[in-house]
Amino acid sequence: MDKFRLDGKVAIVTGASSGLGVAFAVALAEAGARVVVAGRRDDRLEEVRSRIEASGGDAIAVRTDVTDPEQCRALAKATMSQFERLDVLINSAGLGAAVPASRESPEAFREVIETNLMGTYWMAQASAKYMAPGSSIINISSVLALTSAGLPQAAYSSSKAALLGLTRDLAQQWGARKGIRVNALAPGYFPSEMTDVMDSDYLQTIVERRVPLGRLGRVGECAAAAIFLASDASSFITGICLPVDGGLLTS
Repeated sequence: MDKFRLDGKVAIVTGASSGLGVAFAVALAEAGARVVVAGRRDDRLEEVRSRIEASGGDAIAVRTDVTDPEQCRALAKATMSQFERLDVLINSAGLGAAVPASRESPEAFREVIETNLMGTYWMAQASAKYMAPGSSIINISSVLALTSAGLPQAAYSSSKAALLGLTRDLAQQWGARKGIRVNALAPGYFPSEMTDVMDSDYLQTIVERRVPLGRLGRVGECAAAAIFLASDASSFITGICLPVDGGLLTS
């Protein structure tokens, strides 16, 4: 079971001010990692940092907009300055949108792509510079990269599908040369700010018709999968997409 521990390792979690990002940050700390929580909402980041420290963990908060490559580089540098190493990156920062394709503006489409896809790329670039062999990058995709679910989500689905291609390419580029593993998680439906604004009847219908396990996911269940991919327990796994969806993709 020691292979699942992250003692002595340092992790960055982007999008760590809400939802799954918070769960990832807390779980990493519980597994022994020192954690850098990053996002655009200072107050929320401080809450997460305080929560980790109250449980005996070690964390810092760094305000970061991942759409800005310079801020991504500054986040990686701040991590090295504070902890002198970087072993795990979880790219959890993301935006959702549900706009009919006939009405979606270029600005709205670009905003989603710039955050979900390009922000992930900039963070991976900035972090890989400091990562030693055995390090792990985890990109948070979505089941909507692999299926549709009735809502008009062209920008979101496109960005999450693109992340799978990015994951495969970086895994190939950085595997033998750098010893860095790059994988993706594809969460199904979990309680989050995105699902909070969805119609409850729509969510219930999705669960009843398409999720064999018959419920929404619990954030700790997705965080457990992230710990697996972050740790040495997955040391021979790279370039994959791991769905955490209650079986939604089987329907």
